[in-house]
Amino acid sequence: MNARVVPPTVADAMHRFPKLCAPGATVADLQILFLDRHVHAALLVADGRLLSVVERGDLAGATDDRPALALGRLEGRTIEPAADLEDTRQRMVAGQIRRLAVVDRQMRLLGLLCLKRSGLGFCSDADVAERAAGRIEGSGQ
Repeated sequence: MNARVVPPTVADAMHRFPKLCAPGATVADLQILFLDRHVHAALLVADGRLLSVVERGDLAGATDDRPALALGRLEGRTIEPAADLEDTRQRMVAGQIRRLAVVDRQMRLLGLLCLKRSGLGFCSDADVAERAAGRIEGSGQ
């Protein structure tokens, strides 16, 4: 009996503990978040539901006190967890997309798919934790 090989899905590679922002976050709040060069997208979430994905470029020309929610979008910035991982990677590389929010059909945020700079793979929860630990250790804390 041959076992059917199931190709990896987005759910297999997503980062499961992304940083979240409240829906009332301002441009100034997100500018602080984006000081970390590893942060490419702000996920504005309420009650577990993704409301908007804001990228650095979305903030251009906006005043610091402006609510960031309306500056982002969901279209083109989300993906379902069952999507084929390699197809998604190729699409992300071709479109120069570094981050996609992983959501279910009710727009509940499940995770974040983070394409590595090389375009050859995805950041894992362990990668993110290790990088965060390095920043803390390097800061003298």
